[in-house]
Amino acid sequence: MSDDATLVIQLGYRGADFAGFAEQPGGVRTVSGELRRALETVLRRPCELTCAGRTDAGVHALAQYVSVPVDGSELNLPAARLTRSLVALTPDDISIRGLYRAPLGFSARFDALSRSYRYRIATSEARPVLAWDHSWWYRGALDVEAMSEAARALVGEHDFKSFCKAISAEGKPTCRYVGRLEVSRVEEAGEKLVALDITGNAFLHNMVRTIAGTLVEVGRHHRSPAWVADVLAARDRAAAGPCAPAKGLTFVGVEYPENLLTPWE
Repeated sequence: MSDDATLVIQLGYRGADFAGFAEQPGGVRTVSGELRRALETVLRRPCELTCAGRTDAGVHALAQYVSVPVDGSELNLPAARLTRSLVALTPDDISIRGLYRAPLGFSARFDALSRSYRYRIATSEARPVLAWDHSWWYRGALDVEAMSEAARALVGEHDFKSFCKAISAEGKPTCRYVGRLEVSRVEEAGEKLVALDITGNAFLHNMVRTIAGTLVEVGRHHRSPAWVADVLAARDRAAAGPCAPAKGLTFVGVEYPENLLTPWE
């Protein structure tokens, strides 16, 4: 066995009480901060974490991936013991969903081939019950077929500057590839929702939430499906719809090259 490797943690969290994934000045509560403290207690040393994709305040995750280099005796820590320790040391709104081993030099961010999100919208006049904490209660009818038609303009490689938080796009490349963008009616735990599922190589700041808010403008018949192509071409954040609420967004998956990750045993 190699003398060094990378520990990869599949992480879930409820984003409501976090100021996002990344640690920030001022002592605010973050996912990375909570996980780093737990890992440093278990490994008894400083740890530097790399995640597959930073999430904003209020955004949830089912399958965030975090990598940290390990060596020496750390390589022989049994998965069951390591999992129990991390579960005990992390708060109730974080879930340790899986542990994996990757080669030294692996990066949860730079080795990712694609990332996937689901945005949920509750359209009923009735207040959502179980979906309350992870959906946008829109309280109005949406034309899912029109939204689906509009979404097709965003599939492929494009400049998504119109869908990016304006200040974060200054002087930075804004081209991204979206391989899948689907809008559908779903039922989860007995509640009917509209789901927007998107997979891309990477995402700009607020990109998914702005796409969701823009497609809702089409779904409520305030704009035509063809308008979304015009928004994309404008390369201007002011041309797009509003940024949808954070709590409707969940980071649901990351794709890595086959066989790069193996279960930590």
